[in-house]
Amino acid sequence: MRGVANVEPMTSETALKLGRAAAHIFKNSKGRHRIVIGKDTRISGYMIETALASGICSMGADVLLVGPLPTPGISFITSSMRADAGVVISASHNPYQDNGIKFFSRDGFKLPDSLEKKMEELIICEELHKLRPTADEVGKAYRVEDSIGRYIVFLKNTFPKELDLTGLKIVLDCANGAGYRVAPAVLQELGAEVIALGVTPDGKNINEGCGSLHTGEMCAKVRETGAHLGISLDGDADRVIMCDENGKEVDGDTIMGICAVNLKKKGALNKNTLVTTIMSNIGLDIAMNEAGVNLVKTDVGDRYVVAEMRKAGYNVGGEQSGHIVFLDHNTTGDGTLAALQLLSVLKREEKPLSELSKIVTKYPQTLVNVRVKEKKSQEEIPRFSEAASEIKSKLAGKGRILIRYSGTEPIMRIMIEGEDECGIRQMADSLAAIVKEEIGA
Repeated sequence: MRGVANVEPMTSETALKLGRAAAHIFKNSKGRHRIVIGKDTRISGYMIETALASGICSMGADVLLVGPLPTPGISFITSSMRADAGVVISASHNPYQDNGIKFFSRDGFKLPDSLEKKMEELIICEELHKLRPTADEVGKAYRVEDSIGRYIVFLKNTFPKELDLTGLKIVLDCANGAGYRVAPAVLQELGAEVIALGVTPDGKNINEGCGSLHTGEMCAKVRETGAHLGISLDGDADRVIMCDENGKEVDGDTIMGICAVNLKKKGALNKNTLVTTIMSNIGLDIAMNEAGVNLVKTDVGDRYVVAEMRKAGYNVGGEQSGHIVFLDHNTTGDGTLAALQLLSVLKREEKPLSELSKIVTKYPQTLVNVRVKEKKSQEEIPRFSEAASEIKSKLAGKGRILIRYSGTEPIMRIMIEGEDECGIRQMADSLAAIVKEEIGA
């Protein structure tokens, strides 16, 4: 669930019903049951947290409140504390007005579609009204005071014990989000000198001109301070974008490529395979082919990446956006953990990030986002469909076009890849103009 906070479905009333439905679903055995609730730094998180906790307790389950913590940290706490489920209150990279709710099962993985559908059905029907417990069977809420410390220790243990970050100066942008306390502490305790940005959340400045969607300040600060690299997280710290010592951005494709090749050299890349999505740059395909790494592609979305990894036994996968999953360590994308994996390669090979990044030579790629009032199929917009077909013909063998709607916002994404950067930009803009005229918001 995701949307504007205090507007359906992101209201206290719906959150309370959702809490009840979740508690009912996860109470699948006798005894007390516990559900973890964590959040990012949005002001609306307090309102939704209270409503969710009330709903859960009203169905006889206990609540473990961890406060602001990265999404992957909540996944870790859920599984490590043997809780029945975990809840994240966050709209990730969206602006502060939005908020969202997502669930983890007891093993730390996101819920399957079937369970989410069952939850929706329980919210709508009246069945739960008859099942509310009374007296001492009502649930309680507890605050987990050491959740940040637990997660910091976990992250540090994913970094090779024989290495540290002594001698590295790192610019770290936490997007005024959920990672603002965890990420600086991890890097500092491993020995790095940290120049921290985006670590003063006020409930409204999450993702505002900072973080992985706005890397300009991080890149400029690296150049200004002579830092060795920059690390930029998003609002719930499950994504990471980096930059090298020259302030040049290094996205998820390149981070994955560096880590996959390094793991292959060590014999630690399961089935010599990296899982990515159809949004990954063709340059990653070429680089992995040359390195002898197989590439498996899924639809856009981390849940599809993780599903493919679990099904086939792969251990590394992710998205160009920086949502990278190392299943040997955690069950979901983790921006800080991914940065640590790359930093371990940098320390072992004693090469700057600019040198490591040469492994992937990117094709020019442009992405244009158009806000729409309705999500029509291409076939329902003949002008757009015809124009897109013409572009596909022009790019045949020399690039590609990918058109999709965002899964979380009313936005059409138009991505074009090719040899001529100026040309593909003009193509994308021409398609965007048609979309604005036909279904633009």
